[in-house]
Order: sequence, then C-alpha cells, then structure tokens
Amino acid sequence: MATQAKLAPLPRLHSQLLEARAHTDRLFEIIRTDALYDRPIPERHRIIFYIGHLEAFDWNLFRQKLSSPEPFSPGLDNLFSFGIDPVDGGLPIDQPNDWPALTQIRDYVRHTRRSIDSTLDQTLAQISPNQHLSTLETLLHVAIEHRLMHAETLAYMFHQLPYDRKSFRSQPNPAAPVSSNQMLEIPAGQATLGITPADSAPFGWDNEFPSMVVDVPTFFIDKFMVTNADYLQFLNDGGYQRSELWSVEDWQWLQAHDIVHPAFWKPQGREWLYVGMFQDIPLPENWPVYVSHAEASAFARWSGKSLPTEAQWHRAAYATRSSHERQFPWGSNSSQMLQGNFDFQRWDPVPVNTYPDNHSDFGVVGQLGNGWEWTSTQFAPFPGFQAFDFYPGYSANFFDGKHYVIKGGSARTAACFLRRSFRNWFQPRYQYVYAGFRCVSNSEPNGK
Repeated sequence: MATQAKLAPLPRLHSQLLEARAHTDRLFEIIRTDALYDRPIPERHRIIFYIGHLEAFDWNLFRQKLSSPEPFSPGLDNLFSFGIDPVDGGLPIDQPNDWPALTQIRDYVRHTRRSIDSTLDQTLAQISPNQHLSTLETLLHVAIEHRLMHAETLAYMFHQLPYDRKSFRSQPNPAAPVSSNQMLEIPAGQATLGITPADSAPFGWDNEFPSMVVDVPTFFIDKFMVTNADYLQFLNDGGYQRSELWSVEDWQWLQAHDIVHPAFWKPQGREWLYVGMFQDIPLPENWPVYVSHAEASAFARWSGKSLPTEAQWHRAAYATRSSHERQFPWGSNSSQMLQGNFDFQRWDPVPVNTYPDNHSDFGVVGQLGNGWEWTSTQFAPFPGFQAFDFYPGYSANFFDGKHYVIKGGSARTAACFLRRSFRNWFQPRYQYVYAGFRCVSNSEPNGK
C-alpha cells in the first residue's frame, strides 16, 4: 500500500501534462493558420516559435534525466529552444520564411510527444519499490507549469492580434455595482515569503526557496485594485504629460514610444474603448486597469501613495488578526477556488468587486485573479537561494535589477500558480501582461 501511494502521483502528473498539452493545442486553434507566423508583440518571437518550443523544452528536459532515444532533429531542438539569434544582443530580426513550414513543425511536435510519452511510460513501468522518485516528479511539475506559463503568455500575445486574425470565443460577463475604493489598515506583523517546510505545495520553483520571514510595519492598502475609472482621472489630469510623476528612465521610454494611454485602451472620439480579446467594448469603469510597472508607479506618485512591497502584498493577502498565515486569502480551503477570475475562466477581466468572498482576513478583496499586481520589489533571490541544476537560468538570469515582482494571477493564470509562494516578474516598461495594481500608504488616508 505504501508503495502504491508513493507511485500514485506519477501517472497523475503524466495525465496533467497531457491535459496541459490539450489546453495549449486548443489555444493555438484560436489563431487563423495564416496568422501563425505573425509577431503581435515585438519583444516576443513569432507565434510559430511557441508551437515547437513547448515540445522542445519538454524533450530537452526529460532527456537530461531519463534514458531517451537519440534526437531525430537536433536542428529543430536548438531552434525551438532558443529561437533565431538576436541581432547585437537585441531582439531577433526575422521574417516568416526564416522559420520551418507548419507541416514540418507539426511533424516535429507529434514525434517528440510520442518519444516523451513512450519514455515516461517505460520509466514508470520499470520503477522499483525503493527507487527515489523526487527527480521525475519534479521534472513533470516543471514541464506542466512551464507549458501553463506559456499558455498565459500566448493569451496576452494573441490579445494584441487584430480581431480578423483569430476566431471569436464567447465568455460570460458577470455584472457588479460600481465600487468605491477605500484604504484598509494592515497592522504591523510578519510576512512569510517562499515555501516553508509546513506548506503542502507539491512543487515550487527555485526562487520560492528557502522561505524567509519579513517584519512589516503598519500600512494601509487599497481594498480593491485600481480601476479603469480611477486611472482615467490620472490620465485626464495630464498624467502622461507630467515628467515629475515618472522616473527618468520611464519618462524617456514614454517619450521615445509616444505612449499616452494604457495598451489595452483605444481612443474613440472623446471616449475610450477597451481592447478585449475578441472585440472592442466601451471602457468598463469597474474593471482593473492593466498597465506597466512604469505606469502604475506614476499613478501611485500622482495619488500620493506607492506600490506595495512584496512583503506588504503578502501580509495584506495571507496574514490574519490571530497572527497565523493562510494558504489563500480566504482561508486554507482549496474547494473555494471558484471565488475568483482565474484558471482560464474568462479571456478578459471582470469588475473588481465581482467576488466579495475572495478577500483576506483584513478585508482586502480580489488579490488572487482578475489581474496580476505589481509590487515595488525588484526580483531577487531569497538568502540561501540555489538554482535548479537542470534549469539554472530560470530565475538567476533575471536577478538583474531590471525586473519587478508581480503577485496574484489573472483570468488566464492556471490554478497551480495560485499557491502563496509563487513569484512572477516582468520588466517595468512591459505593457502587455495582464497586470494591474493597488496602492499603499504608510499613513491613514486624509490624515485621519
């Protein structure tokens, strides 16, 4: 019985990998065939790269640790691992005909999947009762989560495609009354970052270890994420024309690229439209605004506040008045996972007050789902960090002082990333991710 219990997770993880594949396959079906060689975001590869990349990553990952057959296409393994070489260390300058034909890529995908699945099946059948299984379990988790991360990346890439380059998908549109934001007090206490020995998380990336405890002084935080209506006040007050609200680097970026509004907004006369995944709609006032870290920081300065640190965000989400910490803002019950806009429920946001039960013990609403949330914390290792030996650059390549931690999750974030310890990160002037923010203050609002 003990052996069966130990072996049980492996077939289940393999099944989850197959489910993740099916999800990304369905995602690519949204795109018209003649659009698969498009490049909707300049900072990303063409869409066609990702069809091969997901399989090349899995192939190279499992071949490191398992007895696998020789590669049948080393050239494609390399191409889909790294892409076309960039020019002078910058972004790749390529054309659609620089990439293999779609039929060749799909043959590569089929062959690679068959080889991986056959190897995994053989390995699982040959495992002895006393064999250590943690390495294989870890590799399966890595393959699953890597693919699901890209599922979100692909979604916001596809978001930037013209509507006639993709097939329409319907989605529910829950309604909620317009909310008025307020700031809530979070008393001084501790925040535990990372995975602790007591956590039940079956997997974590290298930057989630080891855990660390941070003392956090009293602060105040927005009850809801900043909405489109809130941000419109900043824009109408000349926020994009006032250099004092922006860092020097952010202001230079703004001027160089003629950025005058969020990437998800579109002007229509004197009004604004929201650029949805499948159609433009009148700007929903009560949806969270999606902006870059630079834009969020400028708004925070304009409002006389700041972005929360990673530790402040954690304390507001997971700490309690009784001094213990929850696994989720609403508690430790994973059966309540429907209390939020996440795990591929929708393509676009919903009003910030749609899920009132998705709140922390201090009353902060919606910290999981509906949009990642920017923090003021630069992405860096916790003391004692050790990189994965099989993926040494996953985190370490981004400990460069040029990326900021985002927390929470969006509508296109898989449920596995809702664990308390998960850390995401992006550069401060990247506008395309499904990320919004809420503000904090060290003193009570209005001087009260």
